[in-house]
Amino acid sequence: MASQYKDTNKSDDIGERHVRRSISLRLIRHSESQNNQVYRDARRIYKGGTPDFELDGWTDYVDERRRADPGLSSTGDIQAQKLSHYLEPHLKNQASSPVCFIVSPMRRTIETILPTLVALNNHEDDDNSNNGSSGKSTDACHVIINGFYFESEGCHTREQVEPGMNAAQITALLSPANTNPTFVGFQSGIDKGWYAHGTGPETRAESEERAAKFYLWLVEFLDEQLYRAEEENAHDVFDAGVTLPEEESELDHDRLGVRTRRRRTTICVGHGDFMSLVLKRIVAGFGHAVEEEGVPHRSAFVHYNTGITELEYFGNGRFLIMSSNQVPHLSSPDDCKYITGGSLKDGWGYLMPSENLLDAEVSIAYADEIQPHVKEQTEAMRSLYLSKKIDSNVPLDDSIKTNVERDSSNEVTIVVKRGLQVVGCASLDEKTGVLHDVVVRPSARRSQVGESLIEAVMKHAKHSKDIDTLVVQANVGGKDLFEKMGFTAVNAGEENDDLYSSEIIRMECKL
Repeated sequence: MASQYKDTNKSDDIGERHVRRSISLRLIRHSESQNNQVYRDARRIYKGGTPDFELDGWTDYVDERRRADPGLSSTGDIQAQKLSHYLEPHLKNQASSPVCFIVSPMRRTIETILPTLVALNNHEDDDNSNNGSSGKSTDACHVIINGFYFESEGCHTREQVEPGMNAAQITALLSPANTNPTFVGFQSGIDKGWYAHGTGPETRAESEERAAKFYLWLVEFLDEQLYRAEEENAHDVFDAGVTLPEEESELDHDRLGVRTRRRRTTICVGHGDFMSLVLKRIVAGFGHAVEEEGVPHRSAFVHYNTGITELEYFGNGRFLIMSSNQVPHLSSPDDCKYITGGSLKDGWGYLMPSENLLDAEVSIAYADEIQPHVKEQTEAMRSLYLSKKIDSNVPLDDSIKTNVERDSSNEVTIVVKRGLQVVGCASLDEKTGVLHDVVVRPSARRSQVGESLIEAVMKHAKHSKDIDTLVVQANVGGKDLFEKMGFTAVNAGEENDDLYSSEIIRMECKL
């Protein structure tokens, strides 16, 4: 059971006493598209990911078959039907009406969710209508086509822009579902295609910028839902962590059973790579940032075709991830063969940046100016690699310890980063010239991180009027680095054969 935490700003905001209303949110990747099949076949035929990879053959094969806005493959059609067979009873029995569907404007996402929309909108169900009437319901779904939610790179054929479908074409495609979609985010207007504004394939930086826009739009949309529900005392937005007496027989893991209280539910139907960009912002909120322009992130979320990630939204940017990349509709032994698009063989490894792209950068800040994510990493590094015995398997080669009294108000922290990842850090007292807590991650010691760190320290110290000598107390294992950077070992001003006999060595460098 999760611990109960007290909000320090409200004395009565404790555990069971606090009502936590939430909206159920699903992120679903589209079914297998014709392009997914093309890339998968090309990778197999031309030995992608191996030393024998045939680039020219792969390029010709893809260029001939790839489409700017493809529909579903035959496997994708089956996946969409099976997704519908799962979502229809799940939503009819556990979601209030209307269910909100936020859908990418691309053909493959619309074709993926269309069978579900048809099933929900063209059934007779007295209980699922808000007004209790029977007969055909056109209120079961509210479809929003969001022009910010398309896949990374946009809509193009051999790098030539194609406009994509406009509102009229998308409405016609959705006509079997008997629904009237609304349109947002069409930057050239809904009468033109959703990518009519494009000037070429979308760059990685542009995809990241758009992910930030969609994340902000989504949070605002969900917040508005919560605010209205509270004002109207809506019956379908409540604290789902509370069990009423009549609900005691209901099983939380049962996604198909009838619920006494049906919940407000939003489903986003999108794309593997762009969903990953959005999910990283969901996890990190506005603290997320691009690591380095032109370089992919060092982490990503993977989804199978029709993979489902379940979240709860509590308002004001607060998300709880309940499960990720689930395919319950393809879980039977007969249906496992339809699970596609979520393995390393599907090319997801290409999202990881190459090692030679992870250039180091140096930043300097006073102790009270360090960004929270940097401070968290530096404190973790110091705890791990400056401690005498945290893990006997972790070498402490470059660890530095000092017994000199410290004044944090005079300290600056020098950090070496790769993107947002800290790989080395040190603290310098600008009054005394004493260098504290020098630490480089063991995996980074094969590179020039240590040298970059000390060079930055020395460069900064030379601009300080109070420092003419840098002083550090190093472990024996770390002396080679400091000697390389111009430090010499001293022992109360005396040179002797026992200079390196103790564990800690005082070293100095005249500036």
